[in-house]
Amino acid sequence: MMHRVGSTIRISSSTGHYNALFRGALAVFPLALAVVPWGILAGSYAIEVGLTWYTAQAMSAFVFAGAAQLAALGLIASGIGALGVLLTTTLITSRHVLYSLSLRPTWQGLPMRWRITLGFLLTDELFAIVMSDKFKALKTDPWFALGAGGFFYLSWNLATALGTVLGSSMPQLHTLGLDFAIVATFIALIVPSIKTPAVLVCVSVATYTAMLFALWQWQVGLLLSAVLGMLAGYMTECLYGGDTKEAL
Repeated sequence: MMHRVGSTIRISSSTGHYNALFRGALAVFPLALAVVPWGILAGSYAIEVGLTWYTAQAMSAFVFAGAAQLAALGLIASGIGALGVLLTTTLITSRHVLYSLSLRPTWQGLPMRWRITLGFLLTDELFAIVMSDKFKALKTDPWFALGAGGFFYLSWNLATALGTVLGSSMPQLHTLGLDFAIVATFIALIVPSIKTPAVLVCVSVATYTAMLFALWQWQVGLLLSAVLGMLAGYMTECLYGGDTKEAL
């Protein structure tokens, strides 16, 4: 399926591609189901704030970032200008820079077309799947990542399309509590990764400070909590060294 020569990844033609695509789609399937209420909420909210169905769908197709889309829609509804929307969504999605840096050693040998495609499909869910110990053997297979990312992209867009339809016929759909799907999805992503004290400290500090900054209504609170969480985890790793590598 794929061979590495030096620092270059070579992709060979074989029926194994379809197997890798299927395994990627199957791996992300539970997360794709969990994100459906979130997508419906994004689609219906877009209609509620005044977007047409095709601009709402284009937002999902080209932005493809649930948290950023909901934040942008909230700012649009509040009358915030384009610059404010751009800055806020940039801060929210800045974590993807860290994801890209983590995956760079794995994907840097891929052709440019692969890196651009996988870079666009890179979400919290895809990162969690690719970095999972369960799929460690498939981490370097771009077809596996394409299957996972592509299936999640399709699921998200279908869910938001359903949301635009429901948003036109069922106003105030966001009052049904569909936004809990956002919390549930991130809990499902984060909890399995807590395997060492350093990661536990990182998650705990990030969670606590995020809630604190939210109460204070700090616009950059999400970014600051992520940075503080990483610093706390790094300091724990430095202070206790090898002791933090033991499984919890």
